[in-house]
Order: sequence, then C-alpha cells, then structure tokens
Amino acid sequence: MKGKHVLDVHVTFGEERPAVQLTSENGAVLMIPFAGTVKGEIFNGIVEPCGVDTQVLNAAGIRHMSARYMLTGKDCEGKDAHIYVENNGWFDENAPKEGFGFSTVPTFMTDSAALAPYLHRNQFIGEGVGEEDGLHIHFYEITHGED
Repeated sequence: MKGKHVLDVHVTFGEERPAVQLTSENGAVLMIPFAGTVKGEIFNGIVEPCGVDTQVLNAAGIRHMSARYMLTGKDCEGKDAHIYVENNGWFDENAPKEGFGFSTVPTFMTDSAALAPYLHRNQFIGEGVGEEDGLHIHFYEITHGED
C-alpha cells in the first residue's frame, strides 16, 4: 500500500518553547512545539517554528496524535510555496517500545499551483521513525494493488 516517497520532514524540538502537559483522571494531554526541515522531490524548505504536536492519552491507554504545521520553501518548479500539514495518528501505550514507529494519515493544503492538484487528493500515509539524527516523518503516496 505504501508507494512513492513524497516528503521527509526532520523534526527538531527547541528548549525555548517547552512542551506543556496536563494529567487528569480521564487521561492526559501533551502539547509539543517543534520546527524542522523538509526535503523531497516535490518540495524543499523548513518547518516553521509554530508547529505543534498535540497528544491526547485516553483512559484506555490509546494516545491520539494531531500535529499541525506549515512548511515554507520551494516547490518542484523552484517557486516559493507553502504547504500546510495536518497529520493524525494513534499509538498504543502498551505496544513494545523497541523499534516502534508510528503511522499517520496526513492532509495537505498548498498555495503552489504545481503541487495543488497532487497534494489536495488526500491519498497519502505518514510514517514516524526515530533515526540517528532525530525524528523523521516520511510521507508516501498510497498505491492500490491491481484488482
């Protein structure tokens, strides 16, 4: 189902904007500000430092993640462009931690005339992976097998 690699977002966390957390009898909420860089065949640039990953842990131990952030850079035609990303995923707190990554469902919006017909289709998946240089979110176009 995972097809062509579209973008790689390298997430960086800064001490100047610390995470904020609350815990209650119903669960917990963790909000993590971040920035970073983005590379890919269709777009290269930065993750604006206003990104936030909001993680809500429910009483059943399921953690829902919703990250929202803006990319600024150059599209595949070399033109200035932005891509807004809303990336949703789920984690099971009881899952094994070793080698554990996570899957997401991203939605994109862009002001790039070249990228809009492609990115606005909502046919993508994301994969979060801890790598040597930190957290990477890899986005892939969904491919469908032959019937």
